[in-house]
Amino acid sequence: MTNEPLLRLDLPGIPKLRSGKVREIFDLGDRLLLVATDRISAFDVVLPNGIPRKGEVLTQISFFWFERFASQVPNHLLAGPEAPLPAPLQPWASVLARRSMLVRKARPLPVECIVRGYLAGSAWKEYRQTGTVAGLRLPPGLRESEELPEPIFTPSTKAETGHDQNISFDAACQLLGADLARRVRDLSLQIYTEARDYARSRGILIADTKFEFGLEGDRLLLIDELLTPDSSRFWPADQYEPGRPQPSFDKQFVRDYLESLAWDKTPPGPVLPPEIVAATSAKYLEAYQRLTGRSL
Repeated sequence: MTNEPLLRLDLPGIPKLRSGKVREIFDLGDRLLLVATDRISAFDVVLPNGIPRKGEVLTQISFFWFERFASQVPNHLLAGPEAPLPAPLQPWASVLARRSMLVRKARPLPVECIVRGYLAGSAWKEYRQTGTVAGLRLPPGLRESEELPEPIFTPSTKAETGHDQNISFDAACQLLGADLARRVRDLSLQIYTEARDYARSRGILIADTKFEFGLEGDRLLLIDELLTPDSSRFWPADQYEPGRPQPSFDKQFVRDYLESLAWDKTPPGPVLPPEIVAATSAKYLEAYQRLTGRSL
């Protein structure tokens, strides 16, 4: 097995719909192939070098959670992690192993469903200035990284470029319709709360996370990735101490390194040094092992 990161993937004869910050999306006709590369982005900039095995971790953690919550909300998976690839994909089986998902085609909702259980990142910055998070009034006197009295739903719009924009729940209702907005809000809070409690029993605090939903006709599906170190803040529970930033299993580690540089956060991003790459890869792999009890 190579430890060289996979930064780009083309499958001759298989049309590629698009390349995201991390994923390559291929059109298989009646379904899609999602492939998680080892690219890493920070501050909306894809960095020049990747994190070995990161795509495997993201995919396998997503499989773990999709299976766990399948009885509560349908998802877009068409095959499990051990299912053989369709014949047209077999020539690339060694590349696609552990980092690809066959999924249903769905129309993504134009709202990202963010749930916050702890006061961190942009939420902490807003709270310090206004006492609110995404316009929601919170109790006074909370500290950085402190657990909130209860998780809060803070939706955002999706930006093709640049930063997503936080919106109010009323604005989400305008975009989705009130019934659908309430449904995704309630599902997001339910899934986050159960995942938070499970992860805490495995030594990880999920500070916040982002869910994506889509529609297959009128059927609501949970799509994209689920509760990964890219879509969530994962903190080691045994090092948790409110009142300061937390060590993490997610790419906040990379962000913290980049914040120490004289970089203006515009492309091109700086090359990550080998020690940061190795430490970040180890953090992703440890997150998988802690959550699932398995090695990858």
